Amino acid sequence: MPISLEELAARITALEDVNAIRQLKARYLRACDLKLVDELRDTFLPQGIRLDYQNFPIFTDRDDFIAIFEKMAMAGGVYDIHHATNADIELISPSEARGRWSLNFRTIILATRSVTRLAVEYQDVYRKQDGRWWIAESVSRITSILTEEIGEDDTPRYVAWGEAPAAQ
Repeated sequence: MPISLEELAARITALEDVNAIRQLKARYLRACDLKLVDELRDTFLPQGIRLDYQNFPIFTDRDDFIAIFEKMAMAGGVYDIHHATNADIELISPSEARGRWSLNFRTIILATRSVTRLAVEYQDVYRKQDGRWWIAESVSRITSILTEEIGEDDTPRYVAWGEAPAAQ
């Protein structure tokens, strides 16, 4: 079955768009880890965003989010690691897409001598404007947490949280 040039061009465009969204999410995660504030800001749509990250207020302005990020993540002795996997990206239209990601997050906080590991599920909406993709909406929900704290006597203490498995 022959494919027209128009169909082939549409398929290539779709592949390029999905790849651009993957790169956008990678830039977001890397900017969080390396505390690159301007690069982080530049991943979000300049106006009209909605960020609903569990345990935080809902943000509708990227600069409001950046202010909280600077206050929390930019404090000395805080080291973050964001690793996203299981990308599921769906193109809704030439200018809108949805994405689901699983995140393995770690934060090391020297002041509390702690490491916290989170499993998080993201649901994002991306919009293409001015020839590029932006994060327009992002919702994250924590599915489990494990915190390890090292006491002054060097004794570790572990705290785990997550939903118990359903009875079978």
